[in-house]
Amino acid sequence: MQEDLPAGVERDIVTMEAPGVPRAGAGGYPLQGFYTRPAGTMPKVALIAAHYNVDFAEHYLSALMAQRGYGFLGWNTRFRGADHFFALDRALVDIGQGVSWLRTHGAETVVLLGNSGGGSLMAAYHAQCQGDVITSSFGIPLLREVHQLPPGDLYVSLAAHPGRPEVLTGWLDPSVTDETDPTSADPELDMYAEGREAPFDPEFVRRYRAGQRARNQRVTDWAKAELARLNAAGVPDRLFLLPRTWADLRFVDATLDPSERPVPYCYRGDPKTANRGVTGVGAINTLRSWLSMWSLETSQARSELHLAALTMPALVIQATADSGVFPSDADTIYAQIAAPDKTRLDIKGEHYFRDRPDGRDEVASAIADWIAPRRGR
Repeated sequence: MQEDLPAGVERDIVTMEAPGVPRAGAGGYPLQGFYTRPAGTMPKVALIAAHYNVDFAEHYLSALMAQRGYGFLGWNTRFRGADHFFALDRALVDIGQGVSWLRTHGAETVVLLGNSGGGSLMAAYHAQCQGDVITSSFGIPLLREVHQLPPGDLYVSLAAHPGRPEVLTGWLDPSVTDETDPTSADPELDMYAEGREAPFDPEFVRRYRAGQRARNQRVTDWAKAELARLNAAGVPDRLFLLPRTWADLRFVDATLDPSERPVPYCYRGDPKTANRGVTGVGAINTLRSWLSMWSLETSQARSELHLAALTMPALVIQATADSGVFPSDADTIYAQIAAPDKTRLDIKGEHYFRDRPDGRDEVASAIADWIAPRRGR
């Protein structure tokens, strides 16, 4: 485990049970991560990074921040690799377990690092620390621990979108006419219909965006009705599939939300091919996870609901060549943050800054330089 770490950096495994979820019979713990730190020290300033489902234990910034004197807890909630069972209050409680661990291991200043989807998740965490803003998830009582979350001190939004409902809706294919048939398509809303090419006509863009919101609402309406029907029959929930979720017009039209991103391109490569595949965001859901995480109407995993409560110092970093998080996303997040001390930076690179040899170092230095005068506030 230590072989790929630079000299002077150590990494500890951190595991624990989660409220309501004990250690598995085979031995695994529901909460798991790595604490990366300068060798021989327990830093007074530490970052924690978590996501809805992506494994952040060995986050690309962990060793880089340790080299700069900071601790870094790459933290996985009980929903690592399983966002189709996601419940927001459970995730926030799990993040709180990680923050508490840092506090008891020397951290006097804790930085909430919201990378990618983690941006809205950490925004919701901070808001809940300030007061009860999270409500029960469609018949499932809140964990009592969600009312006593330990707060962080600083907030960093790194290549983050405003929320999972927003990002999924922006990527939805509105031409789908039958959710059970991935070949169904309304040509009036098909970005790949014969004769339709980028740059797209403004009227088509307007209808397309309205169609995406309408599709999100149709799924929400069905999920609420289906959950009520099942519950009346004594069935708690069910799984369902969501086809064609790589269809943002910005994947193929560089004039929309202009940036340095390549087009046509999405995180899965060619967007037309990806949209026909089975690896899209939100592809597998339960009714409750859809309502808790993806629905524009009912999800509380939206930073616009929480950033007005964010008054601690905040840093917003946008990757200039990001193919899934766009300049308007960073603009929106920055505008919604209520903190009087807030900073906005653009750094050249794709979503995880893999395209520049020194890109990740630049990100780590920017965050370290921003933290330094604010530590201990």
